[in-house]
Amino acid sequence: MDEEKDKDLVACLLEFKTSLDMIWEESFFRNEMFAQTMKDAFEHLINLRQGASEEELERTLEKVLVLFRFIQGKDVFEAFYKKDLAKRLLLGKSASIDAEKSMISKLKTECGSQFTNKLEGMFKDIELSKEINDSFKQSSQARMKLPIGIEMSVHVLTTGYWPTYPPMDVKLPHELNVYQDIFKEFYLSKYSGRRLMWHNSLGQCVLKADFPKGKKELAVSLFQTVVLMLFNDTQKLSFEDIKDSTGIEDKELRRTLQSLACGKVRVLQKFPKGREVEDEDTFAFNEEFSAPLYRIKVNAIQMKETIEENTSTTERVFQDRQYQIDAAIVRIMKTRKILSHTLLITELFQQLKFPIKPTDLKKRIESLIDREYLERDKNNPQIYNYLA
Repeated sequence: MDEEKDKDLVACLLEFKTSLDMIWEESFFRNEMFAQTMKDAFEHLINLRQGASEEELERTLEKVLVLFRFIQGKDVFEAFYKKDLAKRLLLGKSASIDAEKSMISKLKTECGSQFTNKLEGMFKDIELSKEINDSFKQSSQARMKLPIGIEMSVHVLTTGYWPTYPPMDVKLPHELNVYQDIFKEFYLSKYSGRRLMWHNSLGQCVLKADFPKGKKELAVSLFQTVVLMLFNDTQKLSFEDIKDSTGIEDKELRRTLQSLACGKVRVLQKFPKGREVEDEDTFAFNEEFSAPLYRIKVNAIQMKETIEENTSTTERVFQDRQYQIDAAIVRIMKTRKILSHTLLITELFQQLKFPIKPTDLKKRIESLIDREYLERDKNNPQIYNYLA
């Protein structure tokens, strides 16, 4: 694509974006979820072209920034960007780490270091994790105690940098429990005073599977792994048997079994056949399974983005905004001591980086009055006094 065509494309995109903004404001009343959907669509469109050179990629990122400047709720963008970046980093799905870092550098120039602090922290965690894993494999704990035939790599993530992942229980096979315990012993001896929490829902594994029609390697989630390993000892299991043996939460287990027995890659068979997993269903090792490739990715349904995930991310952004508003009110009042309602609202609009309604600000002021951070003046209810 030549430079002239590039300019035409950008102009068309910006014109299209302007028309969508009008629809967003007039028909959707500036709904944040709709804004996020628009952002996702533009991101998908801009990245459709494959095999771009570094120069082309840089130009594309610059154009993305032009569109980014239109977004008012940049904290919403940051939350969703962080969630998607986390998936790419943890699953090794990023097309170019250099391009990822370049984009973050541009966002830092555009919005400041506070905006990108967590994103940069995620990259630091990934790089440090590689060093920790190399050090662990050379340690005496690893050489003396590790189970034979298993390799494990651990991502150590700093709470606060990454999206919030709900803890999910699972009864791990003995070998994996042993491996986790040995790694934990090594890590805490190297970094005393820290605490490790395992996020099983993020785990990815490669299983060696011996089917009658040929050996395969299965790229699966940790939950899929735990279910599949039950069939080392038995040919057929009921849904209730699997639930008791794995300890996986009901909804998550149904999605996991769907991915193993109802999707394109059916390494398990479900009886009776059907898309939904019912309480009375039974599952068996699929003796007839065959595939042309040696390594097969079994798509984990639980890794797909859901409406619940989007809602949860938006709610976290909303909650974070409440903290930011409260902090801004207290900061202003601590400096000014006495301030009228009108002037306080004016200063808040200047300081806050996201779109906010006066009614929302009023609610936060009322909350801070209830918590005795400030009070209404006894002679004039339109004036607030800061309470030290």
